Amino acid sequence: MKITLIYPAIGKYLDEACMEPLSLGALAGFTPPDVEVALYDDRLEPIPYDEETDLVAITVQIYAAQRAYEISAEYRKRGVPVILGGMHVTLLPQEAAEHADSIFISDAEKLWVEVLEDVRHDRLKPVYRGEPCIPQPDTLTRRDLYKGKKYLPISLLQFGRGCRFVCSFCAVTSYFNHGDYYRDVKQVVREIESQDRKLLFFVDDNLISNVEAAKALFRELIPLKIHWVSQASIDMTKDRELITLMEKSGCVGNVIGFESLDRSNLISMKKAQNLTTGYEAYQPQLEILRDYGLQTWAAFTLGHDHDTPDSIERTLEFALKNKFTFAAFNTLLPYPETPLYKKLQAEDRLLYDGKWWLHPDYRYNHAAFRPALMSADKLTEMAYYVRRTFNSIGSILQRVTDLKTNMRNLYRFGVYVTYNPIFRKETLKKQGIRL
Repeated sequence: MKITLIYPAIGKYLDEACMEPLSLGALAGFTPPDVEVALYDDRLEPIPYDEETDLVAITVQIYAAQRAYEISAEYRKRGVPVILGGMHVTLLPQEAAEHADSIFISDAEKLWVEVLEDVRHDRLKPVYRGEPCIPQPDTLTRRDLYKGKKYLPISLLQFGRGCRFVCSFCAVTSYFNHGDYYRDVKQVVREIESQDRKLLFFVDDNLISNVEAAKALFRELIPLKIHWVSQASIDMTKDRELITLMEKSGCVGNVIGFESLDRSNLISMKKAQNLTTGYEAYQPQLEILRDYGLQTWAAFTLGHDHDTPDSIERTLEFALKNKFTFAAFNTLLPYPETPLYKKLQAEDRLLYDGKWWLHPDYRYNHAAFRPALMSADKLTEMAYYVRRTFNSIGSILQRVTDLKTNMRNLYRFGVYVTYNPIFRKETLKKQGIRL
């Protein structure tokens, strides 16, 4: 038996700087060895629709939903059964079911073998309902499936899933219901030792959501002499033991969700971990990160109810002043089934008939709702302006001069000068593309 795993692109976008699709490599990892597995990444290679296969499994992310449905339709026209899974399917199963022979809701670890047995005996069910669980128990990612594909030279892996916080705009909160699920640390070490790279990206939604679990992981990473990055909340700076272990274990830096500099915005989005804010209030935390040499990959969402064009301009100034290694200025998007989506829906503020991810007129990084204090077009304009300005050549040259982070040593300098031009190119290329 043979199965084909597909990672859809955003529209027809060819990504010159994409990372390995960990979710599909993990799925292949707990596929029985007698099943042949092929993996195709729509972001960087054509999909061979006429290649023989017994099942096509497509992971569906919100931005790529429309493209995922197009790919599914091509296979189904050829009589090949398709199963859809991933976060978008879990959030909107009824929508996804219209575009597939079967859907998989929630995490696949416990039921994937059952799916394959059903395919083997021609009895594929219309719905499989898993549950949030520990990722990849006793299995390793099939990294051989990534060979020959032009991915960035960084290995993705996962320690845990979920996040304990309740941010109103976050789809992760809705997906995992505020829970955390962690692998055994020894399994993580085994995974690291099974591959060749020394630069790793933990894709956890918040690596330090459970502080004691994170400390246990970091202690085991120290002897491995690796470099790693992940996503973590700013409240890590409250625990000096945590951040010391983080630094000793090889942390280069983290993606940190600042989201907003406005306290009222943070209260409304329930961003409790950031609520010591205000324009200057992040400075003590940022100085702690600098003292440990940790680079900051800042993430902001623009368009909250207290945002104005001036406040967005101040957010840019804040990011430039602090010489962040990278910064993402994301237009706030109402993801389906989140509290933010339901609020905007109740207030009749959603655009594109409420389903921006399927609407033919929606474009990537455009506003999909009416903001409170500016027009949707103005929000789109301002978000692109700050994105373009932060990633300008002048900004890249100015930000590199932070001696505590970006120029702390040759390795961090190398990360900065290698990835900033890539980040700049891809950020600007994606603006306004059709989903």
